[in-house]
Amino acid sequence: IIKAMKSAKKYGAKISYDLNYRASLWNSLGGFKAAQKINKEIVNYVDVLFGNEEDFTACLGFEVEGVDSELKILPETNFKKMISKVKKTYKNLEIIGTTLRRVVTANSNDWSAIAWSKNHGFVNAKPYPELDIYDRVGGGDGFASGFIYGIMEGLDLEEAINIGTTHGALAMTTPGDTSMVSLEEIQNLIDNPSARVSR
Repeated sequence: IIKAMKSAKKYGAKISYDLNYRASLWNSLGGFKAAQKINKEIVNYVDVLFGNEEDFTACLGFEVEGVDSELKILPETNFKKMISKVKKTYKNLEIIGTTLRRVVTANSNDWSAIAWSKNHGFVNAKPYPELDIYDRVGGGDGFASGFIYGIMEGLDLEEAINIGTTHGALAMTTPGDTSMVSLEEIQNLIDNPSARVSR
């Protein structure tokens, strides 16, 4: 994978990477230590990095102060401090984003995100408190794809992260991890967060 990244860099490609730690995949390969060893090397070649509230700790070893073991407390200020440490360690990074999911119940999550870029500094996504969840699988992928879309379209960082967060929120209202929503529906929810039917 690193060989491919180096080759892509030669041609001026921007590389995005989702940390996306899965304990079930790493347990037989050495757990946290193995994941961190590999990810710490990969991130040296990355331009756009993102993950969820656990990934930066699991994959890169960056702890977030004030976070409890059940992720019921997610202090946004401390996540920004963690991202500041990441960007100082990996000066190649141009954009960093992380989702913030506080599980209220299996069917209700507080859902948001924060991002940083060299050009914009920190921005906060529009939060979706007590988001009703039909199927939470695909929320992270929805965030990542929406966020990348915004970046590739040249939108400013706040617009990009709002598309990512809103796409992730909508993805969790349908079964499975394949998005069923359009860009128009995403933009409508960003502009007008209402449960009213559009006719």
